[in-house]
Amino acid sequence: MRSTFFLAAFAVLALGGCQSMGDVTGSIGGSSTTVATTEAGWRAVAQQWGPVYDKDPTDARAATAYGRALRQLGQRSQAVAVLQTAATKNPNALPLLGEYGRALAENGNLAQALDVLSRSHTPDKPDWRILSAQGAVLDQMGRNTEARQTYQTALKIVPDEPSILSNLGLSYALSKNLKEAEATMRRAVAQPRAEPKVRQNLALVVGLQGRFQEAETIAKGDLSPGEAAANVAYLRQLLAQQGAWKKNKNASPLAPSTGT
Repeated sequence: MRSTFFLAAFAVLALGGCQSMGDVTGSIGGSSTTVATTEAGWRAVAQQWGPVYDKDPTDARAATAYGRALRQLGQRSQAVAVLQTAATKNPNALPLLGEYGRALAENGNLAQALDVLSRSHTPDKPDWRILSAQGAVLDQMGRNTEARQTYQTALKIVPDEPSILSNLGLSYALSKNLKEAEATMRRAVAQPRAEPKVRQNLALVVGLQGRFQEAETIAKGDLSPGEAAANVAYLRQLLAQQGAWKKNKNASPLAPSTGT
């Protein structure tokens, strides 16, 4: 797997695949858990929660943490199996269902993922992260208009959230509306909380319009000059191999993210 952010968006159906790295503090099953999201950090999480899960596969908290670590380590089929077992026994554990839905999406089980994600939050307490994940799945199913409506609903909860705007921008790109895609992505990049992967998605959209030098300049903000140049070279090659991406709606290299 390439280490750069820019190429992460090229894996079709790779929902939430190569993520940017950092330290996050989140809640798993009602317990505050700090997770170092480097590969080594996720391996440590898997080592911590794997034995707990093995002891009781119906433990929602353990399955959620262990399944998330497996997802981040690329062990998608195993993550689905772990989360499915626990979800069957804990149908009302919303964080667990959210993790299970993301795992299903990353494994290519899109219809099932959409169903599970829809049950992982409630209309009276909608979760913007789940809405963004649902939008990403809808985009991968080719239901781009519905996806954008879902992103807009999420943005009503957290206006200008860069991760949602980034997915919305990629959704416009999937529909060949590159002008709107770029405008939305620039809006995302302007937010203080924008992660490097958001800027790389902007570089991607700019590059898809043939403005390779500008795309490389944007990419250099987070990557080394060599990595940025390699990304743009890869984009040129990809577009050439696909016979001009704009002419083939089934050859899109873009994939919105379901999130961590």
